[in-house]
This record gives sequence, structure tokens and C-alpha cells, in this order.
Amino acid sequence: MVICHCNRLTEAQVTAAIAAGASRPAEVYAGCGCGAQCGCCCRTIVDLLRAGGGGCGK
Repeated sequence: MVICHCNRLTEAQVTAAIAAGASRPAEVYAGCGCGAQCGCCCRTIVDLLRAGGGGCGK
């Protein structure tokens, strides 16, 4: 599933960044080699961070 349309980040990329130690959205973006654009995906990234990178809705 695509999490960030601006940067074309998938859920797999975001969860990999979290597994690698990212603990804030800015660290997730940096871990994926990009930066926040419009910010619409930040809530989803925060949700994934809170879930420990276990996927949306888990």
C-alpha cells in the first residue's frame, strides 16, 4: 500500500525505516531518503510508529 503519494513511499518502506530505528516521521522520511512534502501522510506514519511498524490498523 502506498503511504505517501508525494514521495511514493510504500508501507513496506515505512515499516523498514521504523524497524531500522526511526521513531519520528522526520526520521522515517530520512531513512527513506526523502522529506515531507504536503504532510498528508504524517498521521499514517505516526500510526505506524505507535503500532511499532506492524502495519496499518494493527
